[in-house]
Amino acid sequence: MTSQDIRKQFIQFFEERDHKFVRSAGVVPLDDPTLLFTNAGMNQFKGIFLETESRNYKRAVNSQKCIRVSGKHNDLEEVGRDTYHHTFFEMLGNWSFGDYYKEDAIKWAWELFTEVWKIPKDKLYATVYKDDYEAFELWERVTDIPKDHILRFGDKDNFWEMGETGPCGPCSELHVDIGGDEDIHGSHPELGVNTDNPRFMELWNLVFIQNNRDVEGNLSDLPNKHVDTGAGLERIVAYLQGKDSNYDTDLFTPILDKISEFTGKAYDPGDAGVTHRVIADHIRMLTFSISDGALPSNDGRGYVLRRILRRAARFGRNLGMDSAFIYQLVPTVVDVMGDAYPELKERIPFIQKVIKSEEDSFSKTLDRGLQIFSGIVDETTAEKRKTISGEHVFKLYDTYGFPADLTNLMAEEMGLEADLEGFEQHMAEQRAKARQSKQFKQVNDSDDEWTVLQDDKHSEFFGYTHAHMDTSIARYQINGEDIFIVLRKTPFYAESGGQVGDTGKIFNAGMELRVLDTKRSGDTIIHETKLVSGEFNEEPVIAEIDVERRNRIIRNHSATHLLNAALRNILGDHVKQAGSLVNEDHLRFDFNHFEKMTPEEITQVEEAVNAQIRRNESADIRIQDFDSAKAEGALAFFGEKYGDEVRTVKFGEFSHELCGGAHVSATGDIGFFRIESESAIAAGVRRIEAVTGITAEEYTRRERAVISDLKHLLNVDGSDLNDRVRSLLKEKKDLEKELKALSFDQAAASMDELLDNARQIHGIKTLSSMVETPDTEGLKDLGSELIRQLRSGVGILGAIIDDAPYVVCVVSEDVIAQKKLKAGEIVRELGKRLGGGGGGKPHMATAGGKDAAALPAVLDDAYDLIGEMLA
Repeated sequence: MTSQDIRKQFIQFFEERDHKFVRSAGVVPLDDPTLLFTNAGMNQFKGIFLETESRNYKRAVNSQKCIRVSGKHNDLEEVGRDTYHHTFFEMLGNWSFGDYYKEDAIKWAWELFTEVWKIPKDKLYATVYKDDYEAFELWERVTDIPKDHILRFGDKDNFWEMGETGPCGPCSELHVDIGGDEDIHGSHPELGVNTDNPRFMELWNLVFIQNNRDVEGNLSDLPNKHVDTGAGLERIVAYLQGKDSNYDTDLFTPILDKISEFTGKAYDPGDAGVTHRVIADHIRMLTFSISDGALPSNDGRGYVLRRILRRAARFGRNLGMDSAFIYQLVPTVVDVMGDAYPELKERIPFIQKVIKSEEDSFSKTLDRGLQIFSGIVDETTAEKRKTISGEHVFKLYDTYGFPADLTNLMAEEMGLEADLEGFEQHMAEQRAKARQSKQFKQVNDSDDEWTVLQDDKHSEFFGYTHAHMDTSIARYQINGEDIFIVLRKTPFYAESGGQVGDTGKIFNAGMELRVLDTKRSGDTIIHETKLVSGEFNEEPVIAEIDVERRNRIIRNHSATHLLNAALRNILGDHVKQAGSLVNEDHLRFDFNHFEKMTPEEITQVEEAVNAQIRRNESADIRIQDFDSAKAEGALAFFGEKYGDEVRTVKFGEFSHELCGGAHVSATGDIGFFRIESESAIAAGVRRIEAVTGITAEEYTRRERAVISDLKHLLNVDGSDLNDRVRSLLKEKKDLEKELKALSFDQAAASMDELLDNARQIHGIKTLSSMVETPDTEGLKDLGSELIRQLRSGVGILGAIIDDAPYVVCVVSEDVIAQKKLKAGEIVRELGKRLGGGGGGKPHMATAGGKDAAALPAVLDDAYDLIGEMLA
């Protein structure tokens, strides 16, 4: 049977028993903040078990896409080294929601395994929880499993829990004996079921959710009992196809064959095939996660993707693949999996763009990072240490994008290990610094630091409808000149969802406080203020926002909604917001897209937004339940937290978002929208900066003034301005080219004089000298000319360029071969002496530094350095 047959047979078996087929949820659980990735079939049904939702069916069956790469299910280091661990896998499952229970679940599992798939009955073992007498009796009564093949185990192996509290219950597992010493029974305490012996392989877990665990750890019976089963497709396919390894099944062999085709390296099913297996596993995980909306980034699930992708790229280097190639495996993955998951077929080009962009980005830093890693290894071994310091691991991560587990992997290949605990300490320090830099002044959240005037309800927000209001101070904190105020009710919007906090004033007859910022701490709205006049007092106050500033902010905020919709319409539905900033001066919108926008696309987006502004669509703002809003097509907006009730903002049929921010009453209030820049801020993340209203008008007037000045200076009409500027730039470029050629000719002409100063170092002709050249490219050209004339030997040239010292080193091929002398190793040491660093290839390498005054001495000392290296 093929894997397709096995998957279909499982689903059809339960459909025939009145189970509803439910499509797999995405591997990116956007509606569950507790999960980075969907890691079990039950994830999408969690609300039923928690009794927070209901469905119109009582029985379900599916094959769920799952990813396990973090937390307690993190087996990343085992992937490819053994036959069955994976980052991505499929979980076959059937469910009963308060319907059938243990008897049917056990009976049907046995029927499918033994009657449909013909697994020998004497090879199967059933495990039950030690106190689950009901399940034990059912295995004896409703199946003909050998009685001594029913085994009891404790909490660790046969009791399932969703978390520390909540629904839980005993489970019953089916294991298969794949063969071995006949004298070893599945009950053997060291070599039997639920030991580390791979001979007894778990195939299916039947979970009986019948209890609830409270915060004190006590168990009580649930009013409704559920069945939740999970069977790993890869393991079942391997067993039914008679394979010793999951990687030998038709789920993986086409991918492994394609890797061999691209690399020219045949796959070895033994230990030598780890690299092939890792890449095959990782490309499945990447294909599914990107298809479902995850993208590489530096945090959260995005960083997990980046780690996996870079790990695969590094293994690709082991197969001689120095350029991007992993992305080319995507169509093969889709060939294998596309019939079961048709959404993959629609997204092949996008998935490939994402992966190739990340591969190219990492490749640019990988070579340099590997050089640094090599130096770290040399330093570590020279000091007779076996551990690469956490500081070095962090440097490779922070500067060159090497995930810590990748550094650890490379260290293991060198017989070393990485100090991952030290790395985590450096990461914690970096996070602490980042948090500190973002803190809202020095407000102290401790209740002891607040003077509490009203301890009941406070921070009621009226800012959607009120610009000023009578209110009173609920609590305050004085910290030097800063006075932090919490009002009973307030019109001030606290920073959230990218929209900055309001400013304005809080005053009464005896004082005036200027509000500098407004932020939120939990449910508390805190106003940062300074006393402008009078003396601080606790009397009732008037709170008044800066209306003109607020209006500029809301114009920009509403424009981000229109911009988001326009980008999705023009670039595609893959566009997802990745961050935003909305203040009174401009808006900044970050989004996922893997190409630089063309000028035509930018114009189209700008025109689309301005068309909506001219339509003057009224803002339809409503409060509704979350599910209804999502069903109506409302998009979740970046940075917002949503409860059961949400606020939706809709502009006609063009834009519909979930958003808690302040907005214009109609799109015409925005006035005018103008994009100022579009740029890349990370792999796969673009940024648009734009202005609206009065600011957009000011920018347009300023630009018109610049164009007018240019027309006057160049004495041309507006229509000829572009041609005239291009002509001047061409003239400049031609002159620079002539100047560079002249400089090179002069330096090359003096090469004979330089060569007269060459010395013999251990029989190798060596030259180290200062030269003059306008740029580093010219310096490398002179290096090439030097080695051409030198023919055999070592050459080092140094120059001061833009007040900084640079050197180029060239080594002839015969010296590289005979003396093992490499230019990259030479410049690495020269760079250190110049207060910088360097690297490159064996025949040519460059270095730069900060200490220009040290260059003459460094060049003089280079002869001694070459002598030491040759010796």
